[in-house]
Amino acid sequence: MDEAASHETAPDSGALEVFRAFLGQGLTAFGGPVSHIGYFRREFVERRGWLNEDAFADLLALAQFLPGPASSQLGMAIGMRRAGYAGLLAAWAGFTLPAGAAMITLGYLAPHLADYWGQGVLHGLQIAAAAVVLQAVVAMARTLAVGPIRIGIAVGGAVGLFFAHGPVAQVLALVAGGLFGLAFLREEIAVPPDDPASHRVSGAVSMGALCAFGLLLAILPFAAVMLDSPTLSLASVFYRAGALVFGGGHVVLPLLQDQVVGRGWMDPDTFLGGYGAAQAMPGPLFSFAGFVGAAQDEAPGGWFGGLVALVAIFLPSLLLVTGMLPVWDRLKRQAGARAAMAGLNAVVVGILAAALWDPVLKTAIHRTSDWALAAGAYVFLSVVRIPPWLVVLGFAALVGVFTR
Repeated sequence: MDEAASHETAPDSGALEVFRAFLGQGLTAFGGPVSHIGYFRREFVERRGWLNEDAFADLLALAQFLPGPASSQLGMAIGMRRAGYAGLLAAWAGFTLPAGAAMITLGYLAPHLADYWGQGVLHGLQIAAAAVVLQAVVAMARTLAVGPIRIGIAVGGAVGLFFAHGPVAQVLALVAGGLFGLAFLREEIAVPPDDPASHRVSGAVSMGALCAFGLLLAILPFAAVMLDSPTLSLASVFYRAGALVFGGGHVVLPLLQDQVVGRGWMDPDTFLGGYGAAQAMPGPLFSFAGFVGAAQDEAPGGWFGGLVALVAIFLPSLLLVTGMLPVWDRLKRQAGARAAMAGLNAVVVGILAAALWDPVLKTAIHRTSDWALAAGAYVFLSVVRIPPWLVVLGFAALVGVFTR
């Protein structure tokens, strides 16, 4: 029996071991969701042997099927598989804590950043963020918008959101993408094998988690209005973002921009500057929520606002991973579900492309030379393949120095 197999049959480890393992990932896993998946495979399949290749592929397929941050959800599922419900929470906490604490601290200081750093540094962060989003659009298009039907879905989503803005338009675009996929993309896709992790959650817990997910999505906006509670309003915005975003961390940008900047909670320069800074952090890109919650102009703000936003944006993933594990083996074998997901994945490319223009480029590009800087940042990212965090820090320093 090989080492991986022996670990597969070993008794469950404790949540503390899971927390330590994922804390290491949260401190060192730079580069975004795709890189995180590679780090997880190397750490938990090759080095620790917590699961084999088939089980890893199965949990990855589930994470990609669900809305929300794929790499964080994969980590939650690995934690659940290793140490039950406590392992799920430990994996999320360990992976999120470093970047979350850093982004909340940065958000808390956001009103003073222009004084400490100068407008040039913030402008450099915005330009680097534009290059990062462009890279994400290109990379996602190559894998998720392949073939005439998927390209048409992506282009249709981008054109529609160019003329219609706001979260309602984005949700309608997602619905349309899923329906087009269901109608036109019933292609044969390899079905992942059964995985023991799906049997850890009882039917009652699964149903309770899915009901809680739906109830919170429906009730939070009304509760915030009826109780006139800024805290519930903040939680509602970030919970909805975590529940409705397909395609990874970058796609959260347009939804949050409409909800946060559109409500006057934060000016667009600070918003995009914080998003650029998030690229320089290890761990999940959704930690950007901590920055927005802490830096917003309205109450609650500060440390408390950052924590509320950070918990709210990840809570849908915690509930969905718990709720969907038992039904995943049945659902993944349905051709219709896989086709609808293909359509959703295609339309998120269009959503992100629309966001690249507004607000990203509209906020970051102030003069002709900024186009050259953004193009240079993209070359460093995609051609030279310098890590995103290094590009972000480099351009923040470069623009900061030359605009003093």
